[in-house]
Amino acid sequence: MEQKVIRVFLTGLDLGGTFVFAISGAVAAVRHRLDVFGIAVLAFAAGNAGGITRDLLIGAVPPAAVSTWVYVTISMLAGLLAIFWYPLIKRLNHPVQTFDAIGLSFFAVVGAEKALTYGLDPVMAALMGMVTGIGGGMLRDILVGEIPVVLRADLYAVAALAGASVVVLGQTLGVSPVASTLLGGILCFTLRYGAIRFNWHLPKARFGQFTDQTDDDTRN
Repeated sequence: MEQKVIRVFLTGLDLGGTFVFAISGAVAAVRHRLDVFGIAVLAFAAGNAGGITRDLLIGAVPPAAVSTWVYVTISMLAGLLAIFWYPLIKRLNHPVQTFDAIGLSFFAVVGAEKALTYGLDPVMAALMGMVTGIGGGMLRDILVGEIPVVLRADLYAVAALAGASVVVLGQTLGVSPVASTLLGGILCFTLRYGAIRFNWHLPKARFGQFTDQTDDDTRN
């Protein structure tokens, strides 16, 4: 009974992450003036790329996103909502990033938990959680011609890895999967939202030094 409850809980988080990430993709598509087909494609890509990548890497084939109609339906529904509710969504501060942070926290913990279920060791399970979280956002940004947010110093991959690591550590210590998943998700969201709201970030390179060096190399 407990295992069934855990499976339902994790499936709910997976579908919730798909929905929220799909909204972030659809909103980005609307913002870049894509047509309805482009919005649908970006919604599905953002909502499912991370999960598909994870499933292929851990051997969960065919991936859940293409083996059932539920994921496609949720992605299309998110796309429609983004189209009709865009004026309302636009009022949010950083709407794409906000939905992205929620989806990231959902996917990071679910990805790690699923990887553990398929027998991966703790380190690789944490990395799979990170991959699940960042995959959709990366593909979304690439498709609209932006530098993927994961490559910027604003706690994106780090937040996903931190949340996934809490799940892995929780299993190692014998903590309930539900509790460790909730704690990991909260940590991931806190780090990512803090980066958006308060400009938390990793140390950046001092670009002036590199510019000077490049100029010297050019002159030589």
